[in-house]
Amino acid sequence: MINLSPDLQEKLITPLKIGSLEVKSRVFQSPLSGVTDLVFRRLVRRYAPHSMLYTEMVNAKEIHHLPQLPKLMAIEDNEHPISIQLFDCRPDFMGSAAEKAVLEGSQTIDINMGCPVNKITKKGGGSSLLRQPEVAEAIVRAVVKAVDVPITVKTRIGWNDQEINILDFAKRMENAGASLITIHGRTREQGYHGVARWEWIKKVKEILTIPVIANGDIFSIESALKCLEITGADGVMCSRGTLGNPFLVGEIDYFLKTGNMPDQVTIKQRLECAKEHLQGLWEYKGKKGIFQARKHLTWYCKDFNGAAYLREQLSLINTVEEGFNLIDQTLENLD
Repeated sequence: MINLSPDLQEKLITPLKIGSLEVKSRVFQSPLSGVTDLVFRRLVRRYAPHSMLYTEMVNAKEIHHLPQLPKLMAIEDNEHPISIQLFDCRPDFMGSAAEKAVLEGSQTIDINMGCPVNKITKKGGGSSLLRQPEVAEAIVRAVVKAVDVPITVKTRIGWNDQEINILDFAKRMENAGASLITIHGRTREQGYHGVARWEWIKKVKEILTIPVIANGDIFSIESALKCLEITGADGVMCSRGTLGNPFLVGEIDYFLKTGNMPDQVTIKQRLECAKEHLQGLWEYKGKKGIFQARKHLTWYCKDFNGAAYLREQLSLINTVEEGFNLIDQTLENLD
């Protein structure tokens, strides 16, 4: 287990100021497209009552043209602190979308400047903004002007190894009015391959006055501690580590606050959570929810005898009953 320096330990147990907003946890749940819907966030919130949560990223252009807001912007009253993440390359659209997001209950507006997916970058959004810092600045300034809540940015260290420009870019975001920046320690070209280069997050932390949140390769309490020690960041954001593991954010938060390891989640608890996830998606989205649940259910299936078989079968379910029966059969065999 990593031993944090006394100064860093003290910092991590104190509330974090994001502009005018104070949050009581230094561990964030990342926005994840196709994952962090209302049902998933309910599960994360149960184990992480004070952590910042994020919706899936929302297309500002879509909000501008649709007569009503998309369902993925829906926020429950007990979800706070929570932020709606927006993406686009047009400052005016982003400002208008931010106004609507705040009316929905978003306590900060997070701007996606890190998504590496082609369909996003080809339209000038996501990590393509790393190549257009002036546009990125204009977006932040427009959103800051449009709403009274703190504005945050999530980005990467650069477009590729030849264009690692995060130091200049992050400084521009701070100067434009961002209240916090989250940095995924990979380039856009890396996608999710290779290792996150936390040393670049450390360099950013050394030059900014706003909070810096470290993201990338946070899969356990141990990796979170190592990242915090290396980067000196103000907190960590969990992404892929929470797939099939909505307990992770709460586990890290518990350790940072108490210095004690939480009770290990049992296989039975994990699979019961999978059932709850499936039921929730069915109730919230109907048949579409069943199809979406398939990928979630496979992520819960690991590290036990029969996991591969269960994973394969759950990827084919068409009803809640099928999923429950498969999981219950597995639980009986585990006893």
